[in-house]
Amino acid sequence: MSTNGTASASKQDLDPNQGGDANKKTYHKTATGEALKTANAHSEEKDLKLYGSCFCPFVHRVWISLEHRGLDYQYVEVDVYRKPKLLLDINPRGLVPALRHGDWGCYESTVLMEYLEDLNQGSPLLPKDPKLRASSRLWSDHINRHIVPAFYRYLQAQESGDQVKFATELREQISKLVDAADGAGPFFFGPDMTFVDVQIAPWIVRMGRVLKPYRGWPDPEPGSRWEKLVRAIENADPVKKTTSGEELYLDSYERYAENRPNTSQVRDAISYGGTMP
Repeated sequence: MSTNGTASASKQDLDPNQGGDANKKTYHKTATGEALKTANAHSEEKDLKLYGSCFCPFVHRVWISLEHRGLDYQYVEVDVYRKPKLLLDINPRGLVPALRHGDWGCYESTVLMEYLEDLNQGSPLLPKDPKLRASSRLWSDHINRHIVPAFYRYLQAQESGDQVKFATELREQISKLVDAADGAGPFFFGPDMTFVDVQIAPWIVRMGRVLKPYRGWPDPEPGSRWEKLVRAIENADPVKKTTSGEELYLDSYERYAENRPNTSQVRDAISYGGTMP
């Protein structure tokens, strides 16, 4: 009786995306490395709060934005798969990132980045020039509509033929972005990191830490414009300060690489042909 009870209790403790197998890796619930230092430095109660999960690239965008702008904020780690009430009160779907500013709350990473711009505090990410601002939104849309879904299609593909097809799609969509970038760089619009760079930054981080080990994604070609963009983004202080250690990404994304059920709404959207959540 006691042995069965212990086994049953252990099984209940597993995350749903482990499929009942304790040997399967699951998502981390605490940041590591530099990101943990940053989270701890922003753990005190503040009027501006970011609710996030350390493995989530959409959260990563907003976190980078907060750090870039130098805003006074609180980082609150939540287990998004258990959907605490404090998250549901802001976003009834229980998705991160979510932002609370006083008694007001909102969600969706790009919307939150725009909101932080509209506060007019700290260092802006959107250029002042209206035409460049429009271009920022255009290429951010390209990242969200084409690069991000291609990333997940490639990572979730199980058959070698599908992996080749989606790797090609991802390279083509990245090439379109690179072709539109300022020639000298190193960032998308030139010497400074802006909105477009932050939009793609979490996936650049995960190309090296997730796609490379799980799918053999190559390093950028030395001397290429893509390499220049990748290195500039990876070495930007707000990115480094919000990036965890490599093990966190390896563990948290194993479930995507195996295309396990109950992984996320992103996984379901890709697998079943829906729109990104």
